[in-house]
Amino acid sequence: MKLIFLGPPGAGKGTQASIISKKLGIPTISTGDMLRAAIKAGTPTGVKAKAFMDAGKLVPDEVVIGIVEERLEQSDCARGYILDGMPRTIAQAEALEKGGIEFDRVISLEVKDEVIVKRMSGRRVCAKCGATFHVENMPPKAQDVCDACGGELIIRADDAPETVRKRLNIYHEETEPLKAFYAERGKLRGVFGDQTMEETTKAVEEVLA
Repeated sequence: MKLIFLGPPGAGKGTQASIISKKLGIPTISTGDMLRAAIKAGTPTGVKAKAFMDAGKLVPDEVVIGIVEERLEQSDCARGYILDGMPRTIAQAEALEKGGIEFDRVISLEVKDEVIVKRMSGRRVCAKCGATFHVENMPPKAQDVCDACGGELIIRADDAPETVRKRLNIYHEETEPLKAFYAERGKLRGVFGDQTMEETTKAVEEVLA
């Protein structure tokens, strides 16, 4: 089973990918992790990517696709994989297709913008140990104090409402068009992501069956 999870930031893509990865016994492949690993290993594509990064430039799609292809040739991907962090644009999706990288299902986690803003702005992170809490879903025992180490809980800049709205705008402009791209190919399956984690997982499993 070869899968992609689409959805806005904070929709729960990483959480669901991790759960499904364990259930199906297939790896979740993060493009960010792959880039770092390829650079560290000094693969031909990793060397190319490092040159762009050292120059302060974005790594071009064709180089990222090359790194994805290198990773998918490894034995743990023989039974399938979940691609995390890519594609983000139609151009990347077309490049993956051109490189012969196909998907069985594309799961789109549908969550309203207001729910995302509320969900992400409720996150709190310990400035000392990095433990994560949520003011509604997983509150600390004492307000703004970490249960684990007693450190101060802060709102990350990424989780501030104005930042979340900017990230949502980028998602709607650049990534959301992928839903139509994969719907045309009969691969897209939509799942409501504003239910509980367990309910969302059940819904994902149903569309994979």
